[in-house]
Amino acid sequence: MTPKTDLSCPCGSHLTLEQCCGRYHQGELAPTPEALMRSRYVAFVLGRSDYLLATWHPSTRPAELAPDPDAEWKSLSIVSAEPPLDTIGYVHFRAFFYERGRVQKGWHVLEEASHFVKEQQRWWYIDGTPSLTRLKPRRNDPCLCGSGRKLKVCCGE
Repeated sequence: MTPKTDLSCPCGSHLTLEQCCGRYHQGELAPTPEALMRSRYVAFVLGRSDYLLATWHPSTRPAELAPDPDAEWKSLSIVSAEPPLDTIGYVHFRAFFYERGRVQKGWHVLEEASHFVKEQQRWWYIDGTPSLTRLKPRRNDPCLCGSGRKLKVCCGE
């Protein structure tokens, strides 16, 4: 695996943020449900609640969405991204993060099967079926950020 640099897109594409998800944050429309999901993950990483709300379908969008300062998003893994069926798309992903809060401190994985719809030539996030699991990686396990290094020399506590 190629090590990430500070300019790498957090979605794991190995492109720069500008070449990848950053362009969607600047207004270019995501061409597929997977591209939209990746850009939404990056918005979580960067604390871009405005983008998350702007890409959430009006029928299911919350009134507001506050960033979680205790969640440190580390990596994204696409489990499956079905080719969109005309105006409906699904993406199953896992997002690994470290929670710095007092109660939930530690490593977690958010797994979700997300549902997307295409209206007026634009993909929208509708909803998902999430599950949250607390992880207990060991010091010598591969780091959950995807660097390929051991946890103890990378993102270890």
